[in-house]
Amino acid sequence: MPCCLRLGRVVPAWAVSTVAARANGVSGLPRSFLKQGPGAGDAASRPPGRRAVSLAVQVAVVCAGAVALLLRVGGVPAWDVTYAEDNGVFLVDGLVRPWHLLIPYSGYLELGPRVIGQFVASFLPIVDASAAYAVTGALIAAVTGLFLYYASEGVRSRAVGAGHGRGSTRPAAHRAARHHRQRGRFPWYAMVALFFATLWRPRSWPGVLAAALVACYATSSEIVALSYAPLLLVRLVALPRVREHAVTAGWLLGMVLQVPVVALSYVQHSQRLGALATQGQAVAFYCHNVMLRALGWHPSVWLKSAAGYNGATVIIGVILALAVGWALVTGDRQVRLFAALALLTGFVQTIFEATISQYVVFQQPTSSFMAAARYSTIPVVLIAATGIVAVDSHIGRHGARPLVAAGALACVLGCGWVTDFRYVTQRAHAGRWLPYAQSLLTTCIQDPAGGVTLNAWGGHYCTVPCTRIRR
Repeated sequence: MPCCLRLGRVVPAWAVSTVAARANGVSGLPRSFLKQGPGAGDAASRPPGRRAVSLAVQVAVVCAGAVALLLRVGGVPAWDVTYAEDNGVFLVDGLVRPWHLLIPYSGYLELGPRVIGQFVASFLPIVDASAAYAVTGALIAAVTGLFLYYASEGVRSRAVGAGHGRGSTRPAAHRAARHHRQRGRFPWYAMVALFFATLWRPRSWPGVLAAALVACYATSSEIVALSYAPLLLVRLVALPRVREHAVTAGWLLGMVLQVPVVALSYVQHSQRLGALATQGQAVAFYCHNVMLRALGWHPSVWLKSAAGYNGATVIIGVILALAVGWALVTGDRQVRLFAALALLTGFVQTIFEATISQYVVFQQPTSSFMAAARYSTIPVVLIAATGIVAVDSHIGRHGARPLVAAGALACVLGCGWVTDFRYVTQRAHAGRWLPYAQSLLTTCIQDPAGGVTLNAWGGHYCTVPCTRIRR
């Protein structure tokens, strides 16, 4: 199959032309730009039995992926521990201020986590809160992986697909999970998916709806999604028809919800912007938290212990530079432009995040925890995507050696996936969740008309009436 993003329902050669390129053949502009690819066939055209089998397989893959993610957490099981803001912000707020969803946290709206926390607080027994968070997070990650399987269909040749099969859902979800260990901050999975959603031209209504929902969910939950505006502007100019812009509409809806909440944070003097990191500090953050970790967290820790912080960063940086150089030299124009788009997007997002969150540049990673790891999710996934695109291009032009290229790619990326599969959760609520939740229930049983004191994020405490604690 041809290389890069031409296959399937992905926008062909998203990064192949200028902003002014139009798919409708405007005078002087390439008509072939952004035409819809052939794809694997619309679901509606398949026989009913085949559609049912395909749906069953996809459900099974999502369930298997969710189980695998649940098993990743070492020590206390994922379903018996709450992590960081899961309990301390979103669950507590759901109990203290029921259905107050459009309120700022850390200076912006996090609608997705608030909705999930409110659902857990309002409808589930308190003892099941941790399990609900864990299962929800695992399912969101697995579904995101399935979405990426379709939205990035064009980057996979048959040889690469043979190596991963439906397991192509794994790379993005696995890297997002490895670099972002806060289960309740689920939007970072959607932030990865949003990049590919901006490149995708789904032909069926489920795909259109999925792209819109991903965009709305990510944008209404993470203000960093604003950085996708240039990509969506390119899409708007290149594809002027309204039917092509479900993802744009979802992004705009998320921003419509996001902007007033950001403004409210300024009124309340709780805005995120404060002291800013310098450009040098932000670039150092990118080097140490993205480049050094790109091939795996544990391999980077081992290399750091042998070569030092900066030495390990230089070694990995040289390896990445050689790989990117190989892609730019041997790949065609589509590969080169995709690589530039993906790497630039990841770099710009990381620099922006490190600049406005100055405190993260001073937090030194340990052997078991990397502060602000969520900020490296997108650039690391895009580095991996660049490698996949380059290998796909090589396979397309050297059909006699596809398994060698695919095998080399699997070995490089698999090194990080395998060694990073298990980790011990940090920043978790003290101990297991079940004894803590049962102590709350015991207090309420003894005094149903009273209240219980909950540990909120940042060392604060909130009193909640027992009538809000579900048994």
